[in-house]
Amino acid sequence: MTTAMASSTLEKEISNMRLRFKFNSAITLACLLGMGAASGLSYWIVQKSAVEEMEQQIQLLRSNALAVRTYTLSSIDPLLSEDNDILFLPQSVTAYAAQSVFSTFRETFPEYYYKEAALNPTNPADLPDAFEAAFIEKFRADPALDELVAVRDTARGRYFTMAFPLTVDNPGCLTCHSTPEAAPPAMVDLYGPDNGFGWELGETIGAQIISAPMALVDARARETVGVLVGAIAAAFLLVLVVTNVLLTRIVVFPVRRMSEVAEKVSLGDFDTPEYSKPGRDEISSLSASFNRMRRSLESAMRMIDD
Repeated sequence: MTTAMASSTLEKEISNMRLRFKFNSAITLACLLGMGAASGLSYWIVQKSAVEEMEQQIQLLRSNALAVRTYTLSSIDPLLSEDNDILFLPQSVTAYAAQSVFSTFRETFPEYYYKEAALNPTNPADLPDAFEAAFIEKFRADPALDELVAVRDTARGRYFTMAFPLTVDNPGCLTCHSTPEAAPPAMVDLYGPDNGFGWELGETIGAQIISAPMALVDARARETVGVLVGAIAAAFLLVLVVTNVLLTRIVVFPVRRMSEVAEKVSLGDFDTPEYSKPGRDEISSLSASFNRMRRSLESAMRMIDD
C-alpha cells in the first residue's frame, strides 16, 4: 500500500510539473515572439530616426560650408584679388576655403567626409570618382534636383552620403573659369590653362558631397534595442515569477490537495477531511463539486454495506 501511494504521489508531482512546464513554455514562447517583434520594429524605427538626424547634421555641415563660401567670396576675395596678376592665393577660392575649414572640423570628427567635386575643376584634387561623378551627372540632367541621398560601400565600411549641386550662379565666377585669357595670370601659372575653364552661367559644374558612416546609425540602433530587450526581459522574468507563484497558490496546490483526497477516498479511506478552497473562482467551484461527489459516494457505499 505504501509503495502504491508513493508511486501515486510521484505521478502527481510529475503531472504538476508538466502543467507548470506547459504554462511556462507558453509564456516564454509568447515573450520571445514579442521580444523579437519589438526588437525588429524598434531597430527599424530607431535606425530611421538616426538617419533623419544624420540628414539634419549633414544639412548643418553644408550650411556651414556655404557660409564659409559666402564669407570668402564677399570678404576674403576682394582683399586678395588685387594681387592675382602677380601672386594667386588659393585662400581666395571659395571651394578651397570651405574644404580647408572642414579639414579642421575633421580633426575632431574624422568620421565625416566633405568634398566639392567638379567635372572640370581648376585643382585636379577636386576631380570626382565614379560614384561622385554619377551624382553630378544626375544634377546636370535634372536641374530641379536639389539633393541626392545614397548609401555607399567603401573599404572603410558603409557611408550615408548626401550630395548637393554646385551651380555657377555668380557672374564673378566666370572671371576665373571662362577662358584662360580672362583668368588671373598667376592662377594660370599655378594650375595651367587646361583645367577649370569653359564654365557657363547657370551650369551645374559639380556637387557638394558630405558623408557620414552608417556605423553611427547602426550603433545607436543596437544600443537602443539592447536597452529595450533588457527592459522587456526583466519585465518578463517578473511576470514569470508572479504568475508561477499565483499558479502554485491558486491552481497547483488546490488541485494537488484534491488529488490526494481523491486518492485516499478511492482506496476506501472516508475519514480523510474534506478540502474546500475558499473563494468563488473555478477551482473553488470544483472543490465544492468534488466534496458533494465524495459525500454522495460515501452515502452510496454505506447503503451497499447495509
